[in-house]
Amino acid sequence: MTTQYIETLIIGAGQAGLSTGSALRGAGRPFLIVDRGDRIGDNWRRHYDSLRLYTPAKYDGLPGLPFPADDPWSYPGKDEVAAYLEQYALHWDLPVRMKTGVDRLTRRPGGGFLAYLGADVIACDNVVVATGTFGRTPRVPDFAGELDPAITQLHSSRYRGPARLGDGPVLVVGASHSGTDIAYELAATHPTVLCGRDCGQLPMRWDSSAIRVALPVLVFLWRHVLTRRTPMGRKQLREARRHGGPMLRVKRADLAERGVDRRTQRVRGVRDGRPELDDGTVLDVRTVVWATGFRQVFDWIDIPVFDDNGWPAEYRGVVDTVPGLYFCGLSFQYAFSSMVFPGVGRDAEYLARRIARRAAEPAGVAAAA
Repeated sequence: MTTQYIETLIIGAGQAGLSTGSALRGAGRPFLIVDRGDRIGDNWRRHYDSLRLYTPAKYDGLPGLPFPADDPWSYPGKDEVAAYLEQYALHWDLPVRMKTGVDRLTRRPGGGFLAYLGADVIACDNVVVATGTFGRTPRVPDFAGELDPAITQLHSSRYRGPARLGDGPVLVVGASHSGTDIAYELAATHPTVLCGRDCGQLPMRWDSSAIRVALPVLVFLWRHVLTRRTPMGRKQLREARRHGGPMLRVKRADLAERGVDRRTQRVRGVRDGRPELDDGTVLDVRTVVWATGFRQVFDWIDIPVFDDNGWPAEYRGVVDTVPGLYFCGLSFQYAFSSMVFPGVGRDAEYLARRIARRAAEPAGVAAAA
């Protein structure tokens, strides 16, 4: 077993981890970023082919490097985002070790942490967990296993496009923005049913001149008004973490025009091998796409800082009960913007300041903090 020491270990080389790394670089603090993927940006490359960001390129740059785009009001695709993240790591010369997953994280006797990576161990004073907004464990109901084996099932994280599905009707479960986007795309080539609660919609067209006027206001609200410091922000936090977000690019009228069979009932179970809705309707479909989000799974962190829903007990990513433990990239870490590119950089810079401040404290004070 090989043991290495690093002052700060960042787990995850997505936008949150890379932003934290660049902020620590600016603060003059040593760190290492590890990620179990093969290549920086792979989490984005695995999204469905037609995915585009909901914020234009002018808002998508991380601290210190604008997002490259000929048109600042264009909406980058998934592969453009992946390429940008690779470029960002190279631009800041960030120490990133890929194909390196953390199997277990524990507290180190005497202070700090131990991260177990196969046969190796990294000892560190600080850990930043930057593994994603909602984690990467798909949430699928238990009864999914009771569906007829002839029905193809896949989570939205494995959906790539209509051409990769077989013929026949498709059921999309989950009507947040990703579910509605997928259902709209599928309906051009497949009879499509979309089930799930109506999450609302923003009225402006995402490619209209109105959005260019409204978006600066929306970004300001997302960054400075809908925060954990305001009553409306705290209310939105509970909504954002429990339910999907509103429809953005695709609207109700778009779904109706394309012939999507929109049902607001939940899929409550299985009858005779087929999905059954709350009202007793049984759907005869050939494919089910579960656009049902992800579960927070931090079972590899052997430190008791999580609530019953799997969320860490943190504020702005700082776990006060465990000095040196931080999170970055969480949904509503500080504001609504925390989960998108316009907000993650601010969160990362806040954590870097806290880490630098902790490193500057006398050893006894830091250990007792």
